[in-house]
Amino acid sequence: MNNKTKNLFSYFIVFMLLSTLFNFSVKSVKAEGVEIKSNLKVEAKSALLVEPVSGDILFEQNSHVKLAPASVTKIMTMLLTMEAIDSGRIKLSDTVTISENAKKMGGSSMILDTGEIRSVEDLLKGIAIASGNDAAVAIGEYLAGSEDAFVVLMNKRAADLGMKDTSFKNCTGLSAPEHLTTAYDIMLMSKELLKHSTILKYSGTYMETITEGRKTPIGLVNHNKLVRFFKGCDGLKTGFTDEAKYCMSATASRDGIRMLAIIMGADTFKVRNRDASMLMNFGFSKFESKKIITKDAEVERIILSKKNDKYFIAKAAQDLVVTYEKGKNVKITKKCIIEDLKNEIKSGERVGYCEVYLDGKLVGKVTLYSDREMKKPGFWGNFKSNMGDLFDNSL
Repeated sequence: MNNKTKNLFSYFIVFMLLSTLFNFSVKSVKAEGVEIKSNLKVEAKSALLVEPVSGDILFEQNSHVKLAPASVTKIMTMLLTMEAIDSGRIKLSDTVTISENAKKMGGSSMILDTGEIRSVEDLLKGIAIASGNDAAVAIGEYLAGSEDAFVVLMNKRAADLGMKDTSFKNCTGLSAPEHLTTAYDIMLMSKELLKHSTILKYSGTYMETITEGRKTPIGLVNHNKLVRFFKGCDGLKTGFTDEAKYCMSATASRDGIRMLAIIMGADTFKVRNRDASMLMNFGFSKFESKKIITKDAEVERIILSKKNDKYFIAKAAQDLVVTYEKGKNVKITKKCIIEDLKNEIKSGERVGYCEVYLDGKLVGKVTLYSDREMKKPGFWGNFKSNMGDLFDNSL
């Protein structure tokens, strides 16, 4: 063996020893056209990092392994509640009478009394901030009549979302046989919950006190300490049982970019918080955002007559921001869809929507509205226009 060969062999041995000593790990994740290499080391059993708008997965570790989720279960409880609110089936101001069954729930609690009357909003705060098992059961009973019936709805919604490795047995996350899910499935329901942005008002609150109708105020303190200590963190849900260990679905937003990190099976809450923070910081370092459409901006001119003398301007009802990998050349395209219009269009009336694509992939859409009142030409209007064109062409 010559000296050059000996040196190469020595370098190899040193590298292997250092790799073993520091438990060095390089991961390459490719999903939806994104490939990110990292040397992140996550201690938790399972983890996943995603940019929730595009759905691009930036890091994953055992993300399809079935594990107990503890109170991260309540993301589905909150999702069904928010869907009921945003669809108009229930209101935040609706009142709920607390049952004996809800009161006797163990674990984390709002300390509600049997027969106590609380608003849906109070219960939502109790779930999102204090992880109240009593609040979760009370809201489940209100929405479905019983916790068992509510769990049926939870599993149906999970199936609709493509959560193939999830089986809910309760709405609280208390340990139960076969009550299992995966980091990937938690990501799916977390992404869906983020579409109901009002939830962040509650999950992003660190402390709250409920006094109405109580001799003794209810003090709520968020189990998610990242809400207080991690810049931009505004949710979503933590969990712990002896079986599940420390779990979390954490989200944060900075400079128009949102990251979502899922942690399952961490040995301590410090490990859970550290792993989630590390993943989200990594995501923020790799991505940037750009506002593509500004609220009330002119998006497209919609022509209603052949002579182009009747038209309205379709304007955007919301801002639209897209997120993409830093330094990457991306192609952004728009497609406006105008719906069947009434004969009379009012100013401010919805007329359709505009889709925005990033490298051919749909990443968002905004509602379009008319900037003015306008009447469609109708039969006689079109007839006159056609006759006018006929005489013009004959001259």
